[in-house]
Amino acid sequence: MEQLLLDTGWLIPGYSLLGAILSIPWMTRLVRRTGPRPAAYLNILMTTLAFIHGSLLFWLVWNQTPKNIVINWLTVAGLELNLTFELSAVNVGAMESVTVLSLIAQVFALGYMEKDWALARFFALVGFFEGAMSAVAISNSLLVSYGLLELLTLSTYLLVGFWYAQPLVVKAARDAFLTKRAGDIILFAGVIALSSIAGSLDFDDLYKWCDTTDISDLTKTLIGLALIAGPIGKCAQFPLHLWLDEAMEGPNPASILRNSVVVTGGAYILIKVHPILYLSPVVTTTLMAIGTVTAIGATLVSIAQIDIKRTISYSTSAYLGLVFIAIGAKWINVALFLLFAHAISKALLFMSVGCIILTTNTQDVNEFGGLAKSMPATTISFIVGALAMTGVFPLGGFWAFQQGFKSLWLEYPWAIGVMLVVNGLTAFNLARVFGLVFLGKTQPKTRRAPEVPWPLAVPMIFLTVFTLLAPAIAWQSSLLPDLDDISLFEYFSISVSTALGFLVGGLLYFRADRTPVKLSLPWFQELLTYDFYVETIYEKTIVWLVVLLSKVTAWIDRYVVDGFVNLVGFATIFSSEGLKYGTSGQMQNYALTITVSAGVLGAMIAWFFWKF
Repeated sequence: MEQLLLDTGWLIPGYSLLGAILSIPWMTRLVRRTGPRPAAYLNILMTTLAFIHGSLLFWLVWNQTPKNIVINWLTVAGLELNLTFELSAVNVGAMESVTVLSLIAQVFALGYMEKDWALARFFALVGFFEGAMSAVAISNSLLVSYGLLELLTLSTYLLVGFWYAQPLVVKAARDAFLTKRAGDIILFAGVIALSSIAGSLDFDDLYKWCDTTDISDLTKTLIGLALIAGPIGKCAQFPLHLWLDEAMEGPNPASILRNSVVVTGGAYILIKVHPILYLSPVVTTTLMAIGTVTAIGATLVSIAQIDIKRTISYSTSAYLGLVFIAIGAKWINVALFLLFAHAISKALLFMSVGCIILTTNTQDVNEFGGLAKSMPATTISFIVGALAMTGVFPLGGFWAFQQGFKSLWLEYPWAIGVMLVVNGLTAFNLARVFGLVFLGKTQPKTRRAPEVPWPLAVPMIFLTVFTLLAPAIAWQSSLLPDLDDISLFEYFSISVSTALGFLVGGLLYFRADRTPVKLSLPWFQELLTYDFYVETIYEKTIVWLVVLLSKVTAWIDRYVVDGFVNLVGFATIFSSEGLKYGTSGQMQNYALTITVSAGVLGAMIAWFFWKF
């Protein structure tokens, strides 16, 4: 039985894909009698089976050597392509995290979207996404991982554009797809180059190649930069970060997955290829620079947003920026801690935010107020998610920051400063949102807002309890250090940055009048509100250049290419029309013309050879 579980472990992503395929009759409305809900039940059932299978597999691989599964896919002309998977505690644990969060989001979506006529299509797309993301977690080949990342890009496009009748949704889906494709094209170039140089794309072979390679420093740098280009887009890092903000136009259950696990796909690939990145110091420096700019910039931008989903989504880019810093600093354990802690807390925050939006039918934080009295379960979930995301002991965020503090302090003390600043500003932003949404007087749209029904409350409360118990579970599994290993300086620094952020946010926004605070420098507030005018800069540079090149190529195609073709056509017509008048039908005239022409041609050839 144990061997069977190990041999079939790579099939776990197939559960959700099978659920997506089984949803097709309801998705295409071939089956109308039952409505779309059976498709939702099928996908939830398949995800539950995947969770059970994965849990048993995780128990088998815990503290065991990784098991590699190699499946020959294509062999032709000396080229051998394999589907390679690795079943280890880390990989299977990551896959289980995706499965659990997907299961919770699906149960939540069953209540959130119960009246949506395209419910079957939504659950089919979620199953498609879950299968691709789960396979990324256990993939042991860069080629397979790249293909799965492309499936994630497609699933993002389809989920963001789910309500395709709305123009803003169509624009958001298109921008998300094209932005990710910009990074994926460069990543694909790096994959091709690496395949040619290293001779294999299996991670184990690539790790051995890194130890013995003697390629030039320029080649190492170019390959490393190409490999980080794709994850920059996937993780919504500067300058390919705008898509995540626009993607909030999609359904909230999809936003739960997008902000908790989708964005981690690119970071997980970076973790897999980190030995290749470390071949060039330029690549690691670039990683840390991009992570720093995104972490601080996105956190500042989140403070100036009034859309409740965007205030939370910008912090996703910020925390993934901290992950980039950790990877660039060669501390993979810190990156994994940050990814796990962020995924759980961010999923909980978006579930509570979804309940608020569903109840009030608005996303403007200025239209909220007084919801703590009427929505206690949602309020508690938001509080727990906010505490777990920041450095509050003993929740997950604290341990992620503590690991970063211990690892980065000696070599990169400035990175500790960035981490503490992001933590403090995030605490301030969450206190701001809490004050505007849950405290103060009720507004017209919140005056009669009830608590959400049980299909929404049950998964949200379950995740709240799990968030609170996760540190205890990690302690029992010896994944967290002992309390004696935490220095007073680490605890004090993290706690002070967290408390300072909550305190300042509370003083400014826990007031009765709930008046939003306006900065004394309006231009700076507008700078943050419009994301440092990055979109405007794109429109004035890249978009303008593309439009200009399109106009130039259109002019060349119309007047040069088409003009030359038309000229040939007109010349043919005029010459044929002129030649028809020389057709007399008399053979002697034709013979004279041929003789004279041959004589002239012969004289020209003789002159050429005599002259040269």
